[in-house]
Amino acid sequence: MSEIYFVRHGQASFGSSNYDQLSELGHQQARLLGEYFLRRGLQFDRILTGDMVRHRETAEGICQGLGLPATGFEVFTELNEFDFHSILQAYLVQFPDQALPDKPAVADFFKRLKKAILLWSQDGLQGQLPESWQTFEQRLLDVRAHIMAQYKGQRVLAVSSGGAIAMLVRQLLQAPSEAMIELNLQTRNTALIHCVFNQHNMRLSSFNSIPHLDSPELQTLITYT
Repeated sequence: MSEIYFVRHGQASFGSSNYDQLSELGHQQARLLGEYFLRRGLQFDRILTGDMVRHRETAEGICQGLGLPATGFEVFTELNEFDFHSILQAYLVQFPDQALPDKPAVADFFKRLKKAILLWSQDGLQGQLPESWQTFEQRLLDVRAHIMAQYKGQRVLAVSSGGAIAMLVRQLLQAPSEAMIELNLQTRNTALIHCVFNQHNMRLSSFNSIPHLDSPELQTLITYT
């Protein structure tokens, strides 16, 4: 059977000057996931990542937990996150009355981001954007097609981001664009999205599972940013 585990990166450094790096908690989440794979006897024929720092650091942490060298990752920019900073900024410029408060809470940020992504998906967001919604959709279709064509009979691990994974799941479910936004906002750090595939189809088996954090003493390690 061909199967792939998509993993959202560990907790990044939300609120810092550089979001694209794991927090200490994010590193811990990644190691625990690797240790879970080791206990289950799960080995991977290939490990794919986007080219973001938080993707690489998550893959390295998983390998540490597995007791494997953190080398040989196959990098696909198609697995990168969409530029949510640019999307939000364009929205705030277009709607200045939605400006963030001086000391915004996390909820303030995500409330506006949700509206910005929806407008982006409807081609209603103005300004110079790094990519269109259609381009974002297409790159996830492209990487899925590559996986199905090239990795027959293998078990693959792919470290990506919440938005990219949500887009892929939306496509697998043939759900409306709005579904991507909801899936994105509920995907937990280092959550597993398991799919089976052949050369013609990929099917969703499970979404947003965190078996490596599923115990009372680890509940505080569950995060969404």
